[in-house]
Amino acid sequence: MFQKPFSSRRVRIASAAAFGVGLAALGGIALAQQDKYALQVPGGLAFSSFRGYEGWQVVSTSQNDRAVAVILANPVMIEAYKAGIPGNGKPFPDGAKMAKVHWKPAKHQYFPDTTVPGAQQDVDFMEKDSKRFADSGGWGWAVFTYDAAANTFAPGTLANQPPQGNDAKCGFACHTIVEGRDYVFTEYGTR
Repeated sequence: MFQKPFSSRRVRIASAAAFGVGLAALGGIALAQQDKYALQVPGGLAFSSFRGYEGWQVVSTSQNDRAVAVILANPVMIEAYKAGIPGNGKPFPDGAKMAKVHWKPAKHQYFPDTTVPGAQQDVDFMEKDSKRFADSGGWGWAVFTYDAAANTFAPGTLANQPPQGNDAKCGFACHTIVEGRDYVFTEYGTR
């Protein structure tokens, strides 16, 4: 018996249905991914307050045997640095923010004597708000650890190295040794 060929309408309907199923599957995957901007440390900083940090200006870098890091600052912090803060004895203004991204050290593929960023470990944030964080030098801190396997962030805990108090004061104890520099370690290098 002679089979009737598919009509172009049937092909269009089948194609549309297949496209819809594929789109729904992709949408389900996207919904399952974490929204890092929904995270917040208790009583403190929200990841969303640092939206766009990835594009902030580099202030400095640091490295030790456990991590390679880049320190970034928002425009308010950069302008304060350019004005001579903290070396001039003045405090950073409210609204100044920094982000420090840590990666595990890795060897460069073509230059094995060179250390480069490997897998991401965490991201640290600092924000100056002298009213909100009056009991911690005017600064709030947050650490968000990164799980590469799950591609997710989570607030740091006391189990992390170094231990994190998991609140807005988690960096205060460490930063008291630079109280005279408005609790900021990082120098703004000559450009």
